[in-house]
Amino acid sequence: MQAPTVGFIYPDHAAEDDYPLAASLLGVRLPVAHIYGTDLHAIPELLDLGSPDKLRHGAALLAPDKPDVVVWACTSGSFVYGPQGAREQVRDLASAAGVPASSTSLAFVAAAHALDVRRVAIAASYPDEVARLFVEFLADAGIEVVAFSSAGIDTAAEVGTLTAEQVRELAAANDHPDAQALLIPDTAMHTLGVLPELEARLGKIVLTANQVTIWEGLRLTGSTVASAVLGSLFSERHTHVGR
Repeated sequence: MQAPTVGFIYPDHAAEDDYPLAASLLGVRLPVAHIYGTDLHAIPELLDLGSPDKLRHGAALLAPDKPDVVVWACTSGSFVYGPQGAREQVRDLASAAGVPASSTSLAFVAAAHALDVRRVAIAASYPDEVARLFVEFLADAGIEVVAFSSAGIDTAAEVGTLTAEQVRELAAANDHPDAQALLIPDTAMHTLGVLPELEARLGKIVLTANQVTIWEGLRLTGSTVASAVLGSLFSERHTHVGR
């Protein structure tokens, strides 16, 4: 059986090397196309970044790879539109790409539901104004945020420079005992390389932006690939969920 191809539209440059890392671990094709904005974690700029014209351009860039699914690999550039707007965003993307589509924000919801997670803590890199929109987005999906933090980092490029140790510290400092899972929502942050360590240290599920984005794309293809090094979400137990 031929391995699935999931195409990702990724904003600017920061942590896109998480995708070839996952591709090598899972034995699938995960091509990435880049679109560009001002790189600010600010609401007007994020609305522009996730606009239909930009995503249509991303879909066109991915067309030569013949993806089975296309995913908008940006959390803030999807949840900033609100729940209904995020759904409309991916419907438009699916129409442009001619294949099923999703986004990182919708992937977080799908992953939490697949794992039966209803109470979460959030360790966000964004400014507070942006992070609060993610809280509202999750609440609409029946996911309670028992604690959240906003690191106040203004640009995705800066987030991409965080070291593995800084990511570990961010996670450990912003967990909450009442949370079933910790969510780290920025695709600009390198997280795939530290997932097993984070889950072991916190003793709970950790969901990160690039992780859930890749899982969501593969879920939509009907793939059943698993990898212990990509966290609980990629365990054998959950590879068949929600096709």
